[in-house]
Amino acid sequence: MKSGDRLGHLLGRRLGRRLGRQFGWLWAAHGTSALGTWLAFGAFPLIAIQVLDAGPAEVAALSSVGAAVGAAVAVPLGPWVEFRRKRPVLIAMDLMRCAALLTIPGAFALGVLTFLQLLLVSAVVAAADITFRAASGAYLKTLLPAEDLLVANARFESTAWTTTIIGPPLGGAATGLLGPVATVVADAVSYLLSALGIRATGGHERRPEAREAARLRPGDLLDGWRYILTDATLRPLFFNTALFNGLVMAAQPLLAVLMLDRLGFAPWQYGLAFAAPSIAGLLGSRLARPLVTRFGQHRVLVVAGALRAIWPVGLALMGPGTGGLLLVTGVEFGLIFCCGVFNPVSATCRLERTAGDRVTRTLTAWAVTTKASTALLTAVWGVLGSLLGPRTAIGLAGLLLLATPLLLPRRTPAPQPDPEAAPIRT
Repeated sequence: MKSGDRLGHLLGRRLGRRLGRQFGWLWAAHGTSALGTWLAFGAFPLIAIQVLDAGPAEVAALSSVGAAVGAAVAVPLGPWVEFRRKRPVLIAMDLMRCAALLTIPGAFALGVLTFLQLLLVSAVVAAADITFRAASGAYLKTLLPAEDLLVANARFESTAWTTTIIGPPLGGAATGLLGPVATVVADAVSYLLSALGIRATGGHERRPEAREAARLRPGDLLDGWRYILTDATLRPLFFNTALFNGLVMAAQPLLAVLMLDRLGFAPWQYGLAFAAPSIAGLLGSRLARPLVTRFGQHRVLVVAGALRAIWPVGLALMGPGTGGLLLVTGVEFGLIFCCGVFNPVSATCRLERTAGDRVTRTLTAWAVTTKASTALLTAVWGVLGSLLGPRTAIGLAGLLLLATPLLLPRRTPAPQPDPEAAPIRT
């Protein structure tokens, strides 16, 4: 057995279905870069505070402005990538993120690191991340037959939750010993290893059909949104995802204020309340495929999507002490479990409903909208938290989340056969 085949076999054994050598390398690359990202979780704000003496406004700008600029830059990249082979694009995005991140330890060693550089690097990484995710979805659709997409997405989901569990503690230990710049180096190396893994997938990727016009037209930038909004299934799923993710993330800073300031929880208790429930994501992702096999994709999508919306409102009831800690841990466990089931089913539905020559533009539009809505709602809830108090603002977000199941698709008709989704030849 060749080394690549052995890797695919080892990665596939645990979940009971082999998806081949090429997916094995892609999965390994995904896991490596995800682990690097979580190792460096919070590194940029720490560098800004500890090295550059940045204040709260600058730290907030580092998160919001960098993501917003990256999303804006990614908009024209979607149509551009659509008509190119995806594997070279994936490798290029990994190498771009690696190179951008390595400028930070380089500048730090020379004593010339600035806040502007952190801002620029965060924008570059955000743009490359959106483009990578969009191209990765298109590549996966050509790599595997339709019946294996849910298995693949479930494995990506389980890997994401695994790295969420182990990455931040390891990164925190490394930061304590070596400083936050060391975790940035680890993140950069993870992207280099990811690029090597994607290169090892090999095979012959068919070149997409050339478009009629050689130049990028202004209308091309909106193609992803047009495609989503004209599909009866993608449209409600799109709005549901953007609103749900935005409201959940908007409440996180206020929850930190409530727990760490108003209720007096220690930082380790705050971290534990969110790290420990991540194991529920592993359980949920493992159950996604059996549930779809038994109950059907639409029913699982709607039920899991509705159930994940009922948990966050409970955070407004949190009090001090052990009872409050158990409450937030239980709420996060239920929320993450439902998301672990919903996310791979939603990702599979999205790929199945999108034509092969529209995947990159559609996924780019999806990611840009999600990031933009999250940034906007986070800013709005920051103002509400100041006016109403963090507990009331958290409760308001939870109440609004209860309405998000109304945006879930009423039905998911079977997708039409896609001639662009032929497997890559090895």
